[in-house]
Amino acid sequence: MSKAIRFTVIFLLVLSFVMPQGISNAAPQSQESDARVKASAMLAKMSPAEKVGQLFMVTFNGTATDSDSNIFKLITQQHIGGVVLREDNDNFIGPKDTISSVHSMIEALQQVKWDYTQLGGTSPAVADPQPITYIPLLIGISQEGDLTPYDQLINGLTPLPNEMAIGATWKPENAETVGTILGEELSALGVNLLFGPSLDVLDVVKNDTSEDLGVRTFGGDPYWVAEMGQAYIKGVHEGSNNKIAVIATHFPGSGGSDRQPEDEVATVRKSLEQLKQIELAPFFAVTKQNDDQAEITDGLLLSHIRYQGFQGNIRATTRPVSFDSTALGQIMGLEEFSTWQKNGGIIVSDDLGSAAVRKFFDPMNTSFDARQVIKSALLAGNDLLYTGNILATGDPDTYTTIVRTHAFFVQKYTEDSAFQQRVDEAVLRVLTLKYELYPSFIISNTVTPSAELDNVGTSEGKVFEIARQSITLVSPNLSDMDSVLPEPPQSSERIVFISDMITQQQCSICLDQSISLAENLKDAVEKFYGPGAGEQVESYKLTAYSFEELQKLLNNDNPPEFMKSDLQAANWLVISFTDFKKSSIASTIFQRFFSEQPDLSRNKKIIGFAFNAPYYLDATDISKFTAYYAVYSKIPVYVDVAARILFQEIVPSGILPVSLTSIGYDLITATSPDPDQIIPLMVEKPGEEIGSTETPSSSTEAPLTYKVGDNIPLRTGVIVDHNGNPVPDGTVVRFLIDTKSASGSIEQIETQTINGIARTSYRIQNIGVFNLRVTADPAQISQILNLEITDAGGQITSFEPTLAPTGMATPTATIDALETPENQKLTNHEQGMLSEGDWLLSTIFIFSIASILYWWGWQKQKYSWNPRIPVASILGGYVVYFYFVIGLPGAADGIKNDGSGLILIWVVLGSLVGGGIGYLWYTLERSKKV
Repeated sequence: MSKAIRFTVIFLLVLSFVMPQGISNAAPQSQESDARVKASAMLAKMSPAEKVGQLFMVTFNGTATDSDSNIFKLITQQHIGGVVLREDNDNFIGPKDTISSVHSMIEALQQVKWDYTQLGGTSPAVADPQPITYIPLLIGISQEGDLTPYDQLINGLTPLPNEMAIGATWKPENAETVGTILGEELSALGVNLLFGPSLDVLDVVKNDTSEDLGVRTFGGDPYWVAEMGQAYIKGVHEGSNNKIAVIATHFPGSGGSDRQPEDEVATVRKSLEQLKQIELAPFFAVTKQNDDQAEITDGLLLSHIRYQGFQGNIRATTRPVSFDSTALGQIMGLEEFSTWQKNGGIIVSDDLGSAAVRKFFDPMNTSFDARQVIKSALLAGNDLLYTGNILATGDPDTYTTIVRTHAFFVQKYTEDSAFQQRVDEAVLRVLTLKYELYPSFIISNTVTPSAELDNVGTSEGKVFEIARQSITLVSPNLSDMDSVLPEPPQSSERIVFISDMITQQQCSICLDQSISLAENLKDAVEKFYGPGAGEQVESYKLTAYSFEELQKLLNNDNPPEFMKSDLQAANWLVISFTDFKKSSIASTIFQRFFSEQPDLSRNKKIIGFAFNAPYYLDATDISKFTAYYAVYSKIPVYVDVAARILFQEIVPSGILPVSLTSIGYDLITATSPDPDQIIPLMVEKPGEEIGSTETPSSSTEAPLTYKVGDNIPLRTGVIVDHNGNPVPDGTVVRFLIDTKSASGSIEQIETQTINGIARTSYRIQNIGVFNLRVTADPAQISQILNLEITDAGGQITSFEPTLAPTGMATPTATIDALETPENQKLTNHEQGMLSEGDWLLSTIFIFSIASILYWWGWQKQKYSWNPRIPVASILGGYVVYFYFVIGLPGAADGIKNDGSGLILIWVVLGSLVGGGIGYLWYTLERSKKV
């Protein structure tokens, strides 16, 4: 065989493997982003000291940024990558001028670096010092909502609700609204990095003394947490005009932990497979590539959490995943995360100076080696190191620890090539993130004009609408309220408000801004229904007390003078709380009040407002209330709405986003299909968008006629859960086709929902009468499509049954759901496209025919030009195959109608024709020689 022919055969073999499904399905090569190109160029110019500095996000005390301050030195000498602002470090003042002072401080921090570079600052850590290039600082903050303790800034900004309050609305657009407000206001201050939102899934609630996330989560269903998280992230990005990097927390999920992530390293007993089903699902959603890039998180905050049974061995426990390169590598190796990380996603360590980290590495508090802790975090896979208030044993302050760690890292960078490679990899991601925020590194891009502060703190009206939609009536049912509480408080009635006290202040020397929910709720009632505002109540008939004062009454320890008489005379008791764990003062006093002083609560209407997580009360506690509401958030707008609900001006419409065993509310059941619905079922019309969730409107178009061999594209309408919301993605739906066969069997196609809708396709195989319906357990009733196929074809008619199970036979034959793209439930053939099976079968047939021709030529002819015949046969077969791949005229329709059979027939013909041409070639060559 000549070299030319050998080359041709090899080329054809390679081609058959690299293009198995045709060029129409080939993904384009990803190109390096402009930000990454700039980052690479910057990295090449940086000294080791500058590179190492970019890894650090530090904290500092106070607000001073002058040349004598430690933060000035860290910026100019250690070249730190960013700072994190915290109220416990007194980075803010208040309650007056908080916003303007924060803006000025952030501007000063950025200006420090700029001025230093413009005045010819150099890096002293190299033998030949080079000028320092200006790289903007990352200015980070955590602002989870609900004021103290989850907000760092409690003054000046629009008070925003916590995540559970948003989750109770079950409307992602509300999460987007809150994210937009937060993005606009933080960006106006100059903040460019946000720790949040939390994407933890609270699938197991705790009402004992253990710590959990409480209201710091959107809820207990992974799908809805993902939906809310995507919307929130989109809001922050769009509100800030993409000038804030969003770092989603607490990766890879702390919902199952029994400790606050800041206080102690929690251990969760779950394997990686279990994590993928619950905890990781929301993180998958915000890291996957989709059409809306604003929904993708810029980074993930890696939590200090351990997993028992991570690899299936229940006796094996990982180190905290933030320090375990093996465990983190397995998680980030998942396809959803690896693609995101390749595209620039950044991993940020959780606070390395937290009590949780210190307790883990130094449980006896005798020797804490901060340098090794920070190095372990970097080598585990963290790109940006949030050092917090880290303090090594023997160091006088955090500043000293950071300086020594920086020097240690610089030395190791010059000595250890593996460490150098890891640093460069992390710094490249940090620089890429900064270039995404600021395409050019100049001071005018990084500071915001003070005029933007005029719009900060002005969005309470938008929050009021969210509050209306989130407050939830927990007990009794809304349908029972007319008999339980037929009327609101009357002008002749007295109301006593009782609550716990919340201590808060903007800094350690700032004025006390403690909150009494009882006083705030009393003031709201007086504002809306008191003198000059409806006259529904009289001010002297409203009194407010704290749980501490109630404790004094129970202990007979000098209580307020008129407290007992006020309680005796009251017609209404309104009890509010933010902390009702069994160990809390509120819980203890609540129990004692009803057991020791039953006469003070007898014959009264008792209203309970939970301004935090609603699940800390057990069934007995809840039974003491005439009505019990989950308010979730204690910000002023929510207090105002609670007052309006008390006076029945607003009907609560929120729905619990977590399970509540004390009232028998199970979230899995609540989010399953509602059995009291008739599932819409329809034929998907040509040209209708695959991703559409709209139910097609009635049309005057003539109905389509279907024949044997046709595919009927089917879809449901939006399937709703028990709460009236679309069911989560992945809900199993079964399309049932009754062919009226003698056996009574029913064909079944199983698929899953996307955006509440399920899609599939059914191929008509013979003439006859067909009934098609759909079920989604426990919902069994749907519209029914009737189709009678004759030789001339048939049309589909639809009718809607009553809400009673139909008498259709139990399915006995199951058709597995066809593998389809995420946003499309039609097979490749039904879309006129080739499948992997077509390539495999075609290749087998092509080479089989070629082999036969080669054998025939060798046995019968035995001439040296013989190999041209099988080579030409292979070419002929693949020419026909690529005709279908490219989709030339007639190809798509043929595939739709006849599938693989048609393809193979034409491939065989192409191979034979190619072989014939090869034989003709061979004959002509032979005749020339003769």
